[in-house]
Amino acid sequence: MKRPMLALVFLGLVVAGGFARASAGEKPAAAGPATAPDEKVTNGYDLKPQALLDLQQLQKKYTDLANAIPQEKYTWRPAEGVRSVSEVFLHVAQSNYYFLGFLGVALPAGTDAKDFTTSTTDKAKIIDQMNQSFAFTQAAVGKLTNADLAKALPKLGPDANEGDVVYLLVTHLHEHLGQSIAYARINGVVPPWTAAAAAAAAAKKSQAPQE
Repeated sequence: MKRPMLALVFLGLVVAGGFARASAGEKPAAAGPATAPDEKVTNGYDLKPQALLDLQQLQKKYTDLANAIPQEKYTWRPAEGVRSVSEVFLHVAQSNYYFLGFLGVALPAGTDAKDFTTSTTDKAKIIDQMNQSFAFTQAAVGKLTNADLAKALPKLGPDANEGDVVYLLVTHLHEHLGQSIAYARINGVVPPWTAAAAAAAAAKKSQAPQE
């Protein structure tokens, strides 16, 4: 199945099912090595190391951006019926858990799926929730082998496999990072990595020899 079509199928399942399925999973992500011993991929794309790198980078960008947005802006939303700043960040944390439910990974103990995205507007609690979900996700993905990633997952489509779930998890995070950047910009917040790059460029320019 082509991935754009698979993404549409998966989105329908997400909307229809919430993330309650994850709470009934059979493979909780226990503490242990960050990555499972794995064979080298000799043909095709080695998904796991790239996914783990993306997850690390995405976690830093989400938490840096969330820290940069003032607490009073966490209830801001662009229009009625659209997710607020806090709801987008909590949706990200919730979805990290939910995607893993398709791989049989259970929710961590004490996680309440009910009304997750509206459970709090407290900035510190939301950042903590995001960090917990990213740590959980990276631990779970790290334990997958290439054989696991190749396992068929017909519930998502005739040609789908577990690797497609990891692919969709990462692309979903990129989607909502873009949304969060737009929310921040509208509220006058420059993403910290953009501000740092601009400051570095300005410093380099000021140190250049004057002609």
